[in-house]
Amino acid sequence: MTAEEVPIPGTVHLIDLEGTMQATHGSGENKDLILIPTPTDDPNDPLTWSPRRKLLALSCMIAYMMAVGVSTAAMYSVFGDIQANSTLTLNNLNQGTGYMFLLLGWSCLFWQPFALQFGKRPTYLISVLGTMGTMIWAPYTTNNAQWIASKILQGFFGSPIESLCEITITDLYYTHQRGFYTAVYALSLSGSNLSAPIISGFIATGQGWRWVLYWCAILCAIVFVFLFFFMEETNFVRLHVQASVAAVTVEEEEKRLESTSVETPAEETKESAVTGTNNIGSINTSELDEGVVSQDQQQRQRRQQKPKTYLTKLQLWQKEDLRKENHFWGMVKRPLIYLRFPVIVFCGFYYGSSLVWFNVLNATSALILSGTYGFSTSMVGVSYIAPLLGVFVGAAYTGIWGNRVTLAMARRRGGILESEYRLWLLTPAIVLLPFGLILWGVGSSRGIHWFGAVFAAFVVSGASAISVQGMCNYCIESYRALSGEAIVTVILIRNTMSFAIGYGVTPWVQNLGHQNAFIVAAAAAMVQCATVLVMIWKGKSLRKKSAARYAQYVEKMAAVGMAH
Repeated sequence: MTAEEVPIPGTVHLIDLEGTMQATHGSGENKDLILIPTPTDDPNDPLTWSPRRKLLALSCMIAYMMAVGVSTAAMYSVFGDIQANSTLTLNNLNQGTGYMFLLLGWSCLFWQPFALQFGKRPTYLISVLGTMGTMIWAPYTTNNAQWIASKILQGFFGSPIESLCEITITDLYYTHQRGFYTAVYALSLSGSNLSAPIISGFIATGQGWRWVLYWCAILCAIVFVFLFFFMEETNFVRLHVQASVAAVTVEEEEKRLESTSVETPAEETKESAVTGTNNIGSINTSELDEGVVSQDQQQRQRRQQKPKTYLTKLQLWQKEDLRKENHFWGMVKRPLIYLRFPVIVFCGFYYGSSLVWFNVLNATSALILSGTYGFSTSMVGVSYIAPLLGVFVGAAYTGIWGNRVTLAMARRRGGILESEYRLWLLTPAIVLLPFGLILWGVGSSRGIHWFGAVFAAFVVSGASAISVQGMCNYCIESYRALSGEAIVTVILIRNTMSFAIGYGVTPWVQNLGHQNAFIVAAAAAMVQCATVLVMIWKGKSLRKKSAARYAQYVEKMAAVGMAH
């Protein structure tokens, strides 16, 4: 395959304006949308599951996220109680959570390949069971070494919450649906982290701070039972050649850009639809002809598959996953190789930076709300209602409004969807995030009313939620076939940044003071958020330059049934 024939990752023909493309389309009001990935005739294909079955799978994922997410965040509002009843200082507590964030990210190098190789269902079950164990141990930690050890183990077992849930969504839903369901993911993740301190504050007041952690263990046990009986495996070997008609090659894109104004986008779309392309990743029809089994034969085999029985679904290991050639260690190394893709590195940097600012707010909440405003432990917990509402607003903005914006932009551009379209949704954060940080830090140091500080938490959490969803969507849509590993690279960068800030946030704020520390944070946040404008401008050219390398990786993964 020549360089011109390689599809541009992240550029797809999503909308068939002329109705001439020979591809699987949606139904009803979505009848002009091309279904990407193309569904198969296999009754076990997650893309073809009934709405009720998909909803159950999504509910299982959300239940898992609530159990693990609540467990990772429940201690924030009781840091003062832990400090008063142990030898641990506030700096020790924040350092421990920093190590937890570090392991939440870097352990993805183990869990993500494990899930793709051996199954997502057993990965979720082991994760929630391991988290339960760490929550039982945590109340008995009496010194800094034990505290850090418990947080390291919690980070290791809880790691799948960071990267596996996004890939589960790509297993279940088409490209045009993922914006909404990624918003559901972000809402569940942030919601679990923010609702935990609200509840734990009252538990600590009524039952003591240790029961905050005991109840987390109980929640994990309940969710484990629920997942065991109702969570299905969503791993599925997909034939990427089926979506070939939606791919846009480098050659086609150059012709489109060089075309005169006489040729309208609709005419280009029609011509592209008629001629089509036989490429996806790096597989074309000539290569398939040389294969052992043709596409038609494979489709017939798919149709002959029988639906799995309930007892088969309960198995920890599905036979399809056990039959695959073992590429576990190769997948462990590949996320580090993807650091050569500028778009993926940018996603990790932007995602990590956005959460760093919220982590700074989180780490100083007890210090500011209890110290400056005299909030009790339970009231510190109640104050987390504000950032929880911010997450709801951010999720609605990107999930509902965002999907409409990107589809409208694709229609105006001849049905072509560029992954950078979603980045336009992040531009409000350039103003919102610095505003929230200044209001939180400078406002509290100047003694503004407590409502100002709570409103600042609302703004910062909303802006962070927008960034989380935007970067997840941008990474997955840019390199969809390798998204399972690419998202790990993003999480590695993000959580390494979270570890660094968790390790140093307390002395940083104490040495500079609230006002100066958050002025610096606001300035840095504005610069960081503004980098999205650079990627809107240059993102496509960077994807185009990575097309050949991306196609090589897709070919290797598709050959062994490990691409998505």
